[in-house]
Amino acid sequence: MFGQLFPASAAALKQNPDYTDQLIRNALANTDLRIQQGKTVTPAFLFAALLWPALPARVLLLQERGMPPIPAMQEAAHELIAEQCQRIAVPKRFTLPIREIWDMQERLPRRSGKRADMLLDNSRFRAGYDFLLLRESAGEQTDGLGDWWTDYQDASDSERRGMIRDLSSKDDGPGAPRKRKRSGSKRKRSPSTEGAARPDQE
Repeated sequence: MFGQLFPASAAALKQNPDYTDQLIRNALANTDLRIQQGKTVTPAFLFAALLWPALPARVLLLQERGMPPIPAMQEAAHELIAEQCQRIAVPKRFTLPIREIWDMQERLPRRSGKRADMLLDNSRFRAGYDFLLLRESAGEQTDGLGDWWTDYQDASDSERRGMIRDLSSKDDGPGAPRKRKRSGSKRKRSPSTEGAARPDQE
């Protein structure tokens, strides 16, 4: 039934089986854990995870045609969700958060100047951050972007300014951030609890 309900995702599963299978399984397991813990969940995060593997190829195709990264992400997301809604009725109260979660994946690598603080204040930051951790838990390489944002949330204002200074212009984008040296232990990230459908993602 998966191929009938999620045709684009089923195609992505055939093209990249290991990553797609792991990401979807992790999303489902994380949501199961939240339910077991008595926490609320939102279908928007699950739909975002189920459809995500089909999105990057579409974004890349639009970029190759000359469209900038963020508009390409937005257009590809619109097309993918519109196609999906022909198979499953997804209410607008879920499709909007799905697109915002995806949009954050393009914005999170862009941290120079005041961008990092603006992203941190964004109402969808937590959902986008959790989704980033989910992608990493499935094996997607982000060159330490999840660790950087984990550190940034815990850092003092002066430490944050130092982290921003450490980012050169060539690293401010989809490329790799420079890792900040820190003393003491790093706060442990747990995709099994963070990278799941959360009430603040609604």
